[in-house]
Amino acid sequence: MIRKEEVYKIGIFNKPHGIHGELSFTFTDDIFDRADCDYLICLLDGIFVPFFMEEYRFRSDSTALVKLEGVDTAERARMFTNVDVYFPIGHVDEADSGELSWNFFAGFRMEDVNHGVLGEVVEVDNSTVNTLFVVECSDGEELLVPAQEEFIVGIDQKHRLITVDLPEGLLNLDELEEE
Repeated sequence: MIRKEEVYKIGIFNKPHGIHGELSFTFTDDIFDRADCDYLICLLDGIFVPFFMEEYRFRSDSTALVKLEGVDTAERARMFTNVDVYFPIGHVDEADSGELSWNFFAGFRMEDVNHGVLGEVVEVDNSTVNTLFVVECSDGEELLVPAQEEFIVGIDQKHRLITVDLPEGLLNLDELEEE
């Protein structure tokens, strides 16, 4: 059984394309093209299910048409409409960490060089121009940390740890709001 910590979200299947089972795929990370892995993982009814890709072709820098094995009609392809697509973390080592999307880091622990462990990255918010790590602290509070390469000191993929050196005022903002 595939567990959530073994995958990370790379996009979503939109709608069928044509009558032969192709799917329109909007992705945030093209790792499926850069790593040697011939399957994608879909979240269906709360379960992570792998599907082998027969072929894919890019339509733009954020969309592709994907043909999955065993999905040969538009009717079967409709079952994948609005289904989240994930990639196995075990195959990411083949790609350079500088090419990873921010979504890859969901599930990583985050620590600051001056303040120690901050918490776990539970989500990546890329709804605005400034991408943010949503970090859940041990006390249940959420901390929003800018996803900026200049703040990242190190990434340990094996131990799933991001070490950051955040500007002094950033961590104190929450304390100021409480006063």
